[in-house]
Amino acid sequence: MNALAIDCAVSRLTISAKKDEKIVAVILDIGMKQSESLVPTIDYVLEKIELSPAELDYTVLTNGPGSFTGLRLAISAVKSINLAYNIPVYGISSLETYAYPFKDLDFALVSCIDAKKERFYLNISQNNSLILEDGDYEIPFILEKLSNFKEIFICGPDCKTLQEIIKSNLQNVKTHTLNTNCVTTESLFMIAEEKIKNGIPPLNDYDGPIYLRASEAEVKLNQ
Repeated sequence: MNALAIDCAVSRLTISAKKDEKIVAVILDIGMKQSESLVPTIDYVLEKIELSPAELDYTVLTNGPGSFTGLRLAISAVKSINLAYNIPVYGISSLETYAYPFKDLDFALVSCIDAKKERFYLNISQNNSLILEDGDYEIPFILEKLSNFKEIFICGPDCKTLQEIIKSNLQNVKTHTLNTNCVTTESLFMIAEEKIKNGIPPLNDYDGPIYLRASEAEVKLNQ
């Protein structure tokens, strides 16, 4: 299948185009400059793999939780392609995406993003089943949940940060992680094509990102 995948949920921007079994991927660790690079990078990966937007079978993105700005940028980009060419859009949980390469491990899998303010966006799964659903959790709550496990694998862009917190507070819990960042868009392609195979519909026109938390602007407005 021909597809475009975007992970804008964190500061590390990943964009990939897929043409059958060939993939062109670009990773940009550029912090808050995603808005300047997103559209040119989409054009670049499509050009390199020799696809036009009209030839795509679908687009897929991480639709939260994560960076408010990044999520909005990504959904705007893929929905513009949807409107112009009627290309379906699939939205995948950021935490599910980061956990996907490790889903067959025998022990509990903790997928996380540092949400700042001593909180993490996080879920816990084991044997391909969610134990704790995607949420915006305080560190004491996370530690309480993880204290029930003897061994865990931590993944996601901020896995090392969470691992250090766990090591300092839960000496009886054995932790594992990797010193590498996966090309997250490969997981997006695989999850999306599983959804297509199983007849799961794409996003509706009115569907947007899943933030799990009010933005700073919304918080100030409601004060």
